[in-house]
Amino acid sequence: MARMRIGFLFNHDQVHQVAHALPIALAIRRLHPTAEIVVATTNDRLTAEVRRLAADAAEGLTIVQLALRRPLTRFLARHFEWALPVRKIGVYRDNLDLFEGLDALVVTEKTSLLLKTRYGLRVPIIHTRHGAGDRAIGFDKASARFDRVLVSGPKIRRRLIQEAGVAPDRIDTVGYAKFDLIGERSPRLPFQDNGKPTVLYNPHLSPHLSSWYRHGRAVLDHFLHDDQFNLIFAPHVMLFHRRFVVTIDKLRIDRPGVIDQRHLDAPNIHIDLGSPASTDMTYTLAADIYLGDVSSQVYEFLHRPRPCVFLNSHDVDWRGNPNYAHWAAGPVIHDPANLGAAIDWAMVARDQYEPIQQQLFADSFDLSEEPSSLRAARAVLRFLGVPAMVEPAQGGKDLAA
Repeated sequence: MARMRIGFLFNHDQVHQVAHALPIALAIRRLHPTAEIVVATTNDRLTAEVRRLAADAAEGLTIVQLALRRPLTRFLARHFEWALPVRKIGVYRDNLDLFEGLDALVVTEKTSLLLKTRYGLRVPIIHTRHGAGDRAIGFDKASARFDRVLVSGPKIRRRLIQEAGVAPDRIDTVGYAKFDLIGERSPRLPFQDNGKPTVLYNPHLSPHLSSWYRHGRAVLDHFLHDDQFNLIFAPHVMLFHRRFVVTIDKLRIDRPGVIDQRHLDAPNIHIDLGSPASTDMTYTLAADIYLGDVSSQVYEFLHRPRPCVFLNSHDVDWRGNPNYAHWAAGPVIHDPANLGAAIDWAMVARDQYEPIQQQLFADSFDLSEEPSSLRAARAVLRFLGVPAMVEPAQGGKDLAA
């Protein structure tokens, strides 16, 4: 009997999706040691992040870094990658043989559906998603094309059924594998030794949703001139990745620009435009207050309820809109001039917002004593009709990468 091969694909310019699925790969390896777990990456950055998070467990994985193999694809990437994700799209066609040799492929994003819709791949594709946010794009019709979808909690399941048309029997609620990486971590940054409360400013990249393009520099100026707080500026890792940001859910293009030297030099401002700390919950764990717009990282921050403030830079009528449900977790302002008062109120009214935050969190994450990565691994094996061969000791508590 041929050895079962389950693939995990990480195909992105940045590393922010790795922590959402790699713990599942490691958990499958523990439950079914005879299976080959093929972790396919598409650049050096992703490969390094897989090895960093997996640590010693990486030895049990088959890690393959995919390349562009056709001359035409390499030509297009060389000349147009500055503006368009040529490599991300081209890697599918150029590596079809690898994907066709799998029994299942686990992915974190929806672009991989091209393997089915354009290239006719018959291997089942399982979607883990990445993040538990509220944006409409997370619940579009593309989700219904996956053979299986793993979701973090009731909100995601409900909206996928109602809005994306995903069949209920194709969904498994498994919790949030990324949380398995927290362990006993309680990170603090050196500049936090000054004892000041720390705000995390975490704007999204999409021009039609983000606060950065209209208000971001005013936010940095606020903390430059009012240094009673520390500021961690850790935007979505793709915001500054290219000279221009292009979004396709609503066709928009904008330029994020550069960070002024005065902000880089400020002793109470820590700026990180894309290191692994921006994606592994270092900052959501370290901060005391969250400031943002539509990033799903707010829900990771609410793993421990704390004050939140939101910037409505596009004058959205957000009340009652499920795409902005998280804005109920704290005061919403339209102008950074009101930022100081909003932060003060978020801290004073913490007890008022905490029950709302807890409700939002519970609707987004169905967590249990069993680690989420282990629950997800069982769901994958169950879908493939394969029983677990090994039961981890202590309820699988050692499954975190």
